[in-house]
Amino acid sequence: MTIFSKIIAGEIPSYKIAENDRFFAFLDINPVNWGHTLVVPKTETDYIFDIPDAELGEMMVFAKKVATALKSAMPCRKIGVTVLGLEVPHAHIHLVPLQKEGDMDFRNKISDPDPARMREIAEKVSAAFEAE
Repeated sequence: MTIFSKIIAGEIPSYKIAENDRFFAFLDINPVNWGHTLVVPKTETDYIFDIPDAELGEMMVFAKKVATALKSAMPCRKIGVTVLGLEVPHAHIHLVPLQKEGDMDFRNKISDPDPARMREIAEKVSAAFEAE
């Protein structure tokens, strides 16, 4: 069981943004920018391109809805999207609020992000997601 599966199951706490029957979105605890969100399928698949086409399409549509909520809740120009897939063997999409391209530099993470601010962001984005 991956760390993401444990988060989905509620065994590990998270700053949950949204979920449906197939996907789960939550704030990254090692964000490159405030609001950095991960979108994951509830089924464990290591490599994103091993996900069946229809499910991958649904995942992107879910990520788009999360990105729309993120953009409305966080001050930013755009939401950046990337898939790395090396750090956890569970496919996931990174959504990052951007003012400039450097905001998506994974070598620069926010050190020791404030839990109160993370909760506030998660609540704000989750409310925006539900309002759609």
